[in-house]
Amino acid sequence: MFDSAIRRRLLPGVLSCAMIALGAGGALAEELKMGLLVPGSVSEEGWNRIGYNALKGVEEQLGAKVSYVELQQNPASFEKAFRDYASQGYQVILGHGFEFQDAALDVAEDYPDTWFLISSSGIHEGKVIGLNTDTSQPFYLMGVIAARMGKKAGLVGGMEIPPIQEAFAGFKAGARSVNPDFPISEAYIGNFTDTTATKEAALSMIAQGADFVVPNASGATVGAYQAIAESGKDVRTFSIFSDFTEVAPNNILGLYVADYAQGVVEVVRNIREGNPPESNVVFGLKDPKVIRFDFRNDAPVTVPEDIRAEVTAVANDIAAGKIDTMPQ
Repeated sequence: MFDSAIRRRLLPGVLSCAMIALGAGGALAEELKMGLLVPGSVSEEGWNRIGYNALKGVEEQLGAKVSYVELQQNPASFEKAFRDYASQGYQVILGHGFEFQDAALDVAEDYPDTWFLISSSGIHEGKVIGLNTDTSQPFYLMGVIAARMGKKAGLVGGMEIPPIQEAFAGFKAGARSVNPDFPISEAYIGNFTDTTATKEAALSMIAQGADFVVPNASGATVGAYQAIAESGKDVRTFSIFSDFTEVAPNNILGLYVADYAQGVVEVVRNIREGNPPESNVVFGLKDPKVIRFDFRNDAPVTVPEDIRAEVTAVANDIAAGKIDTMPQ
């Protein structure tokens, strides 16, 4: 089984009927089983919890039997976990992060009846399908706010991989749409678990004059919020993926809310019914049930009304495809 991982199994109290006839469209003909691989603990707010919530959504809305495994950054363990689930008859397995993509491609060759969903990926090869939230879009809005209200920004990332690079590219594009000379520093800690490293990186940026610091480091993100909170209310930030206002109550101006669960539920529902995606799936501001940006009204410092109006107009233009949030 999962030798080096912490495994949890979630058994629904009463499984609703997930048995449907095998039709010409390739609908699943047996009890729906879905597995989840996450690169850390689901007990903390942030990226891993989002994956867990997606799994729970499939359990609750589709009556699936579900299970998850918490893994460290070890590619060999990724492949083993995929194989374990596939060999046990799990028809859908979600690897919650771009780092699971290569392992899924390797394992998929041996399990042609299994669907492999990969978060933060643009892939679509056979039954390996990327599910991507275009984080450059809400980050673009954050950049606009930072450039309007601040003097300098710092971005703290986990691993230097495309999903995080794209989010930060969106922030920089948004800021520089307002002020082409707005200074932005960027640092990566090289993992998604070291909260001390994110805290130190954020403190370093603040010491160098950053009054906006935005982290994006999965389970390690909270360390940066701790640094921001300790630095006083003049340092501002935004809550990423989950609600971190309890960690930095005086600093968060807005929240990037990702109800990834609803997007995953719809994809899995379509797979079960024999209508799988024909390309990789991208959620953006055009999908308000899945991804949105909310202003916060109960902080010591809030976004002024004129800037809110500007950001709302920009968000509408992004949703309509009028603004490229990652210009070359």
